[in-house]
Amino acid sequence: MSILDQTKSKMTAAIEHFKEDLKNIRTGRANPGMVEHVMVEVYGSSMRLKDVASITVPESRQLLITPFDPQTAGLIGKGIEKANIGFMPIVDATSVRIKIPPMTEELRKKMAKICHDEREKTKISIRNIRRDSNEAVRQQKADGDIAEDMMKKLEKSIQEFTDKYCKEVDDLSEKKEKEISTI
Repeated sequence: MSILDQTKSKMTAAIEHFKEDLKNIRTGRANPGMVEHVMVEVYGSSMRLKDVASITVPESRQLLITPFDPQTAGLIGKGIEKANIGFMPIVDATSVRIKIPPMTEELRKKMAKICHDEREKTKISIRNIRRDSNEAVRQQKADGDIAEDMMKKLEKSIQEFTDKYCKEVDDLSEKKEKEISTI
């Protein structure tokens, strides 16, 4: 695989990781990503909530968790309480409902700060990938595998990838921050 392909795939992976991190940041609306990572004790082992139930959003401020095995509803409720993520699950016979309380101004600011921190971490990660790729290109030049003009061309392409992916991170983060501040 060429250095450019490796660079592109690593930067794409960084963006995907960032998108996953953004899912876990709370907004004023219900989102399955808020609870799907919660670990639940079922069948004698610890499993992720999304592996034992379907999570839907029937209303903008409510999550409905329907276990694949209805008898595990109580265990799922306990798992959510134990996760201490600020939600009180309402367990009925075969499902679990979670009402999402409105966010306070203080919580909105905190979530926006988390979003900003994640954006910076991702951009640093992308810049580290750029540095590593540029070093690999310079090493190829030093080994005599590629010419000077080819090295410059590759470095320019790597910089273009860096700019493109950093802009994508900014756009995603901006969209999330707007979502957080919308009441």
